[in-house]
Amino acid sequence: MIPFTKAHACGNDFLIVAEDDLAGHDPSSLAIALCDRNTGIGADGVEYFSWQNQDAALGPLSARIRLFNADGSLAEISGNGTRCVAAWMAHEASAQPGDELTLTTDAGPRFSKLVELRTSGSPTALITTNMDTPDWEPRVVELSDGSRLDGISVSMGNPHFVLLVSNPPLPDGSLDFSLDGRPWQEIGEEICFHPDFPEQTNVEFIQRLASPRNQPDQVALRIFERGVGPTHSSGTGTSAAATAMIAAFGSSSTIEIFAPGGMQSVHWPGDSSPLLLTGPATLIARGEAWLATTNG
Repeated sequence: MIPFTKAHACGNDFLIVAEDDLAGHDPSSLAIALCDRNTGIGADGVEYFSWQNQDAALGPLSARIRLFNADGSLAEISGNGTRCVAAWMAHEASAQPGDELTLTTDAGPRFSKLVELRTSGSPTALITTNMDTPDWEPRVVELSDGSRLDGISVSMGNPHFVLLVSNPPLPDGSLDFSLDGRPWQEIGEEICFHPDFPEQTNVEFIQRLASPRNQPDQVALRIFERGVGPTHSSGTGTSAAATAMIAAFGSSSTIEIFAPGGMQSVHWPGDSSPLLLTGPATLIARGEAWLATTNG
């Protein structure tokens, strides 16, 4: 039996499994089995977790996490996955607004602060995470049909390629993220597995929105996530999209990013300053899974 907690951040869902409960299971095979939406629990990835400090009286709550995607691949970090774990830690340790949490990922430590914790219904935390300083540069990718796409390559501790789309709305009023008549999902998949990205890459498609007066700039986002495919949300993808907008496309330092799963806000003054990502995470369920066949 494998105990788990399930959580989501703007529809990007993760399972939290204690390292001590692996019990000889291969973490990659177990992630594939647990994340299957028909024969498993269903999730975009598994965060394997171990406490480092569980007592807020002794200092910031802290833990070590490892992320395996739904396809079993090891990822450096997920912003939403990290926030889901932080929300679970806050709930388990009865944290209070203002408390700090440190999560060590394969992309390095990420420092979070609990802004709000709602305990009625499904526990939901609003959390601000220091996502470190992004690296970015303009980059051109040539597709198999010979077309060339100008984008922004961004590292948030994991790789991203961001494309600015400027299509008019579709007849039904919905946003159109296609490029040269090809669906964004199709282009996202080709870029994700492009030879220019030997470790694969996450791909983000962004559109400017008409922002209300005296409000932060607003951007719509679609995501093709490495190891997952099209997904409702991504914390690092949101951060990468904001980086591209602020650094390359003239946005203000505070920006709201709307993905299908919901809105997250980013503040980044640029240069060597850390990027701050704020968004919700909700605990959905906890239970145990029968998956003895995943032993390695």
